[in-house]
Amino acid sequence: MAAIITAIIAATLAYTLRSGDYLVLRNGDTNAEYARFRVKEGDEFSVMFIHSVNKYPLTDVYEIRDHKIYVIRTIYNNFGAGVQTEIEDGQTLTYDENGEMVVSGFDKEMPYLSYIVGTVSDHTLALHGKEISLRDLCGRNSKVEFSCEHKGF
Repeated sequence: MAAIITAIIAATLAYTLRSGDYLVLRNGDTNAEYARFRVKEGDEFSVMFIHSVNKYPLTDVYEIRDHKIYVIRTIYNNFGAGVQTEIEDGQTLTYDENGEMVVSGFDKEMPYLSYIVGTVSDHTLALHGKEISLRDLCGRNSKVEFSCEHKGF
């Protein structure tokens, strides 16, 4: 009887640990998987980089919702070419404790989310309190596609 209970517990744990949503990063040219990270409903992640035109840091913030990725806000500290200069309907502009501009209210699904990893400066993924260098993970000039994939049994 103890062996059956142990087997049931082990099977339940294996199911719980493997099923669920994952943020998956793939090579945009070959579809090879770079990494996958367990995520759940409402989790946020961000990608920070130095904007290639205005040369200031920019952070795009996303949320996992209904097994999909939604852009929810962008944070930057300087206006310039290539960054948003007008607030659209439903969006707001506020300033955070560091004086950076925060544009929010996008609430837009991103069925195709892709970045080209910088050759001069890095792109950094922030997830679950950790920062991950996309240059180290994927390589310079790599096309990285992000998706939310649900794995169930």
